[in-house]
Amino acid sequence: MNFFRGVMGGQAAGPQPSGAETIQKLCDRVASSTLLEDRRDAVRALKSLSKKYRMEVGTQAMDHLINILQTDRSDSEILGYALDTLYNIICNDEEEEQDAVTPISVSGKHKNVSMPDENAQKQADDLGVQFTDKFIQDPEHVTLLLTMLEEFDFHVRWPGVKLLTAILKNQGVQVQGIILVSPMGVSRLMDLLADSREVIRNDGLLLLQQLTKSNAAIQKIVAFENAFERLLDIITEEGSSDGGIVVEDCLLLLLNLLKNNSSNQNFFKEGSYIQRMKPWFEVGDDNSGWSAQKVTNLHLMLQLVRVMVSPVNSPGATASCQKSMYQCGLLQQLCTILMATGVPADILTETINTVSEVIRGSQVNQDYFASVNAPSNPPRPAIVVLLMSMVNERQPFVLRCAVLYCFQCFLYKNQKGQGEIVATLLPSTIDANSISAGQLLCGGLFSADSLSNWCAAVALAHALQDNLTQKEQLLRVQLATSLGKPPVSLLQQCTNILSQGSKVQTRVGLLMLLCTWISNCPIAVTHFLHNQENVPFLTAQISENLGEDERLVQGLCALLLGICIYYNDNSLENYTKEKLKQLIEKRIGKENFVEKLGFITKHELYSRAAQKPQPVFPSPEQMLFDHEFTKLVKELEGMITKAVHKSSEEEKKEEEVKKTLEQHDNIVTQYKELIREQDAQIQELKEQVSSMASQAEQMQTTITQQVSQIQQHKDQYNILKLKLGKDNQSQGDGSQMNGLQTEELTQLREEMEELRKEHTLFQSQLSDKDTLINTLRSEMSQTAEGSAAGSDNTELLKELEALRSQVQSQSAEINQMKTERQELLRRAEAGSSDAAPSSDGSLDAAKMAELESRLAALTTDTERLKGEAKSSSESRAELEQQLASVNSTVAILQTEKAKLQTEVQESKKEQDDLLMLLADQDQKIHSLKQRLKDLGETVDDEDDLDARDQTDDEEEEEDDDED
Repeated sequence: MNFFRGVMGGQAAGPQPSGAETIQKLCDRVASSTLLEDRRDAVRALKSLSKKYRMEVGTQAMDHLINILQTDRSDSEILGYALDTLYNIICNDEEEEQDAVTPISVSGKHKNVSMPDENAQKQADDLGVQFTDKFIQDPEHVTLLLTMLEEFDFHVRWPGVKLLTAILKNQGVQVQGIILVSPMGVSRLMDLLADSREVIRNDGLLLLQQLTKSNAAIQKIVAFENAFERLLDIITEEGSSDGGIVVEDCLLLLLNLLKNNSSNQNFFKEGSYIQRMKPWFEVGDDNSGWSAQKVTNLHLMLQLVRVMVSPVNSPGATASCQKSMYQCGLLQQLCTILMATGVPADILTETINTVSEVIRGSQVNQDYFASVNAPSNPPRPAIVVLLMSMVNERQPFVLRCAVLYCFQCFLYKNQKGQGEIVATLLPSTIDANSISAGQLLCGGLFSADSLSNWCAAVALAHALQDNLTQKEQLLRVQLATSLGKPPVSLLQQCTNILSQGSKVQTRVGLLMLLCTWISNCPIAVTHFLHNQENVPFLTAQISENLGEDERLVQGLCALLLGICIYYNDNSLENYTKEKLKQLIEKRIGKENFVEKLGFITKHELYSRAAQKPQPVFPSPEQMLFDHEFTKLVKELEGMITKAVHKSSEEEKKEEEVKKTLEQHDNIVTQYKELIREQDAQIQELKEQVSSMASQAEQMQTTITQQVSQIQQHKDQYNILKLKLGKDNQSQGDGSQMNGLQTEELTQLREEMEELRKEHTLFQSQLSDKDTLINTLRSEMSQTAEGSAAGSDNTELLKELEALRSQVQSQSAEINQMKTERQELLRRAEAGSSDAAPSSDGSLDAAKMAELESRLAALTTDTERLKGEAKSSSESRAELEQQLASVNSTVAILQTEKAKLQTEVQESKKEQDDLLMLLADQDQKIHSLKQRLKDLGETVDDEDDLDARDQTDDEEEEEDDDED
């Protein structure tokens, strides 16, 4: 223990060991001590020396410290010391350096130098990177560190978080890769946000900031680990924009997760987190005395909104976010900040930029912004108030750039807004009592401040962008230059200022305005060429050899003259396309003209402006190009070059080619229409074929079903035939006598009348049945004659003959029944006539009995006749069904017979063909044998061969018998 007292500051006699020797002894003690207390004291001593002797501790003790992490997991104190030591030797933070502030004596006075020596800081950074590389050589060390973060003990978890943060700062990409492949690596780090100890939670935020830098995969994992919900909760708990550094860290982490990550942006929008951003921007009436932290927080919040609606995002995602921001009231809240008083300048500037991108390209948001009024007396539109700031040279440069960007975004793809801006310049809409946007733009366009000239020119150019109607309307604008002089057009006034030789920035702005104005507008080109001074001025500017600063102006003049050639409708005789090209060739030279035109794209500020729509410039002097204008130059440069080099003959040929192409296009269009019609017809035919195929399948199924039904009918026919025979046998024995009660004579007369009616009805039915029987007989005879001779047909004919005989016997019985009924009727009438005169007196018993017996017999016969008639009608109906089935069977048999006859004929034909082939083959064999004989070869006939074979067989049999 005396040794440790010496190391830790105790005084000991004798020479003191050097720092390296002490560290070596401590490392040996860590490696060799068996007692945990000894190792703990040694690691604590290394921790105290690790800041002063960073190099020595890092080179000698790192392996031992890592071994401690692996073996002494049970002791949290030694783990904390080891992690702190590793953090000290790896971390490069300036506040951790001992020599960050070095006192230097100057002339007897001490002067503190707050900035460290750059070389020393660089060496310290390199040292941290070297130790980090050594630590992550084995990925298991990072995995081990991740497991340490699962420990709840504060003395282990907090140093682990700081160490992993330092490692990520030094070698972020490599460590991100290790954590990404580590099981549950990111999830373990996300658990830090749920720690109840604010120190660990806050340092966990810093760790996640380093982890999510420039790694989309980790950003997605963190986002889907419910990071948005947790971070927004922390921001709300900490007081939103009024919160401290923790809110700033949360916002920085949110920016890491959302910037340039479309997946996370969509997840943020779909999770309704945009709506939770609205309370951040609620400001009061008194906005004075904002703290620096609040300004920083609100600045980051505005950046977060801009990330969601950035022009570099996909148009669909941007439009969706813009819609959500309008619906939840976020845009309205931002406009409130925009018009509030006392807001710091940098926050106001960033708010203007944010509102610009929220309304850019969104018609609904642009219309709302146009309706916003500033809280002034009288109220003025927000656009007018902003333009007043843009053309005011006393306003900060960044604020004027932000207002210009806001105006550009308001007019982007907004033809309605463009029309409203241009309308404020037209004579019929000018209000002398109020300041309009058009008046402010004209005032800025012709003011003495070159930056105001440039901003106003670019803003007016955006009011004309891709809008032919407004380009033509702007030609009507007239300006009163001074008293006593006639008004001049806005187009002419712009060219007048150009010819006066103002500042380069002013001329560049006006030339961009003119190029945008007359491009793709032949009427504006005609107006421009109508002034006789414009073309000589442009040719003089292009042909002169001016300095470096004037090259850009020459290139823009060449572009303007090229637009006059390309969009010229040849309405002015002196300035047709051909004459302008001749003028260029004589005064300037085609090659020189093209070279001057190329000065635009070669300018260093051109590529910077082409990168993004927002005008961001380090200084006002570098504000020369507009983003939309760079697109126009890129589009027109090649076309103008070709137009200048083309001769009149080439142009005529090109026009002829265009006409030919148009004709070809018409022909192609006709053929396309024809092909479409044919495709439609083919499609219809295909549908018909498919429907017919389905019908054929259905018909085939129906045929199969009918065949089975025919077989069933055959079986039923046989069964009915047997039943019919039994019914005929039992028909005579089925009638029974029923007793007839004595009734009055009046009832008997009524019954007799009913019997007469029924008799008449039965006679008509019998005549119909006779007709039907005759018809069936004729059909059966025809069927019998048409049927083929066969065993099945013979049986069917026999059955038909039997049915015919039965029908004849039944008809005979019916005739007999007719005669019996007539006899009964006659008797009944006679009985009724005898009974009438004797009704007055009493009848004797004998006559009454006779009358009752007659009536009973008559009733019995009538009932029997009814039953027989009913049975005969049923049997006839069955016979009709049987005959129909027999007819269908005969038809099918005839069809099958026809098929068989066809097959027999085909087989006979095939046999005849085979016989012919065999005959031909025999003839060929005979001729070949004859040729062989002629050639002297011995050829045996088939008969000789058969005889020889028979002789050989007999000889073999004789040999067998001898044996």
